[in-house]
Amino acid sequence: MTFNHNHILKFAAGGTLLLCPLGAFAENDIKDNEFNPVNTGVTTLSIAPDARGSSLGNLGAATDPDMNSQYWNPAKYAFGYSTGGLSLSYTPWLRKIVNDIFLANLAGYWKLGSNDNQALSASLRYFSLGEVTLDDTGSDAAMQTINPYEFALDLGYSRKLSEKFSMGVVLRYILSDLSYDDAYTGESNTAASAFSADISGYYVTYPMVGRNECQFSWGFNISNIGTKVSYDHGENYAFLPTNLKLGAQFMFPLADYNTLSFGLDLNKLLVPTKPRERDYDTSTAEGQQEYDDAVEKWETMSPFTGIFKSFTDAPGGFKEELQEINVSFGAEYAYNQQFFVRAGYNYENANKGGRSYFAFGAGFSLNVVQLDASYMLATAQSSPLDQTLRFTLTFDMDGLRDLLGKRRR
Repeated sequence: MTFNHNHILKFAAGGTLLLCPLGAFAENDIKDNEFNPVNTGVTTLSIAPDARGSSLGNLGAATDPDMNSQYWNPAKYAFGYSTGGLSLSYTPWLRKIVNDIFLANLAGYWKLGSNDNQALSASLRYFSLGEVTLDDTGSDAAMQTINPYEFALDLGYSRKLSEKFSMGVVLRYILSDLSYDDAYTGESNTAASAFSADISGYYVTYPMVGRNECQFSWGFNISNIGTKVSYDHGENYAFLPTNLKLGAQFMFPLADYNTLSFGLDLNKLLVPTKPRERDYDTSTAEGQQEYDDAVEKWETMSPFTGIFKSFTDAPGGFKEELQEINVSFGAEYAYNQQFFVRAGYNYENANKGGRSYFAFGAGFSLNVVQLDASYMLATAQSSPLDQTLRFTLTFDMDGLRDLLGKRRR
């Protein structure tokens, strides 16, 4: 990829150019004062890593526990059906624009103790922004090639607090390396690091509907509660993409070995909205001062204060606050827990970025290994996110242990 200095500064602002490309398209389409996305640093943390959750329309707060629950709701691991497992996911990102950006994710868990009511979990995600060539158009300065990336390593613990409810906590280290030095302009960026935590809960019950035993579950996950990041030696700071996820799922049997489930997730960034100059009368000294004070207050606001502020600070009032809620809806059909077909839809208001899309996927499971794939179909034809594929390979430790036991016998 070749970018000028303005582009790389967009990387330094948190990867908005890569993660939220639809924002630029939406802004060109709307052309009014309503377009106002919430900007954060290390935005790649908001990208779903696995094929199952993404094929359900970016849904997973209350779905059945799986190896990738670390991202969606780590409290689910306490209800995991297996002793443990490992999952590897790969996502080629923005392939309609470039061919060297990808997300790789490794996740897994292990049950602790003989009572099977607690689990340790961990995940490692690596987002490569490919090879970027810095080209200052119009200058004779030598071009510089960099390989920016973002990396996150976390460790989690979950435990059942009752037969139906569990909670989990995750601690995370984040590194966003978008650093570069430009001898021609004197501009430079440094790598940014941060620490964050997730708090989650999961509830499951089995109501009777007619003669059928069904499953109803709900869950929540408040993710990326942590420190700010800075790419310019501490002159400016960006909030992490702290997010509140609420979800519910209902599963019922269709016939022997056949089940169908429906799920709904709601997501809201718990990040304060940066003041916009166009919302102030900067033609007057008083209006300019009011705007400068608002920006300074936003820049010095602590992440924890920002979480509470994020519910009431939208310039458009309650109507705009509702626009900040993303909605995901998905359905999954399973035959004997071996063959899966999935579909979903994710909606984001056009004023907040417009990343809306349909998703489809399928999976096939054996005793030891499961392979899942998903496909994204964006509602906007100009969207670089259109036709995004994801692949996930999962290994079940109980199945592997049983297989090895049979071979020994």
